[in-house]
Amino acid sequence: MPQLSPPDPTGPLRVSTPGQNAPMRIGALSQATGVDVETIRFYEKSGLLPAPARSGNGYRAYGQAHLERLAFIRHCRALDMPLADVQQLLDSLATHDAARLAAVDGLIEAQLAKVRARLASMKALEQQLVALKGRCDADHAHHGCGILEDLVAAARGEAHACHPEVERPGRLLQSGS
Repeated sequence: MPQLSPPDPTGPLRVSTPGQNAPMRIGALSQATGVDVETIRFYEKSGLLPAPARSGNGYRAYGQAHLERLAFIRHCRALDMPLADVQQLLDSLATHDAARLAAVDGLIEAQLAKVRARLASMKALEQQLVALKGRCDADHAHHGCGILEDLVAAARGEAHACHPEVERPGRLLQSGS
């Protein structure tokens, strides 16, 4: 039975199968790559993975090429690449055309820009949460919660720890609403 090592979806994918050319069923392919059976079927329907041959009893019979292609798709998805980009990368695998290879570089550059933008957004979110957490002194027995007070101020459009500048006028929060 095929084995996947390591199981980390972001780590390098090493797929081994005893009898490299022996056909395998969808469950074995799923186990070997860590890709759900339904996802494999979806990839087939969408054209990312070619339809396998069928055995005499009608079962799908996947080969080594399917295993490698699915591992490639899985790795691209672990890099958070959209399916359209994965398809373009798959289409570029066998080319030596300079323009297509430059397009591959462009895809990766665009994905890197998206990741960097998300990282910047997450860093800003972290700073806002740190500022909000700073409003808590944990002495709840003697006064209210600074975090909740700040969240109410934000809902009202008032200045608060996350955004010291006033954002916009808001509706007053009513107790219990």
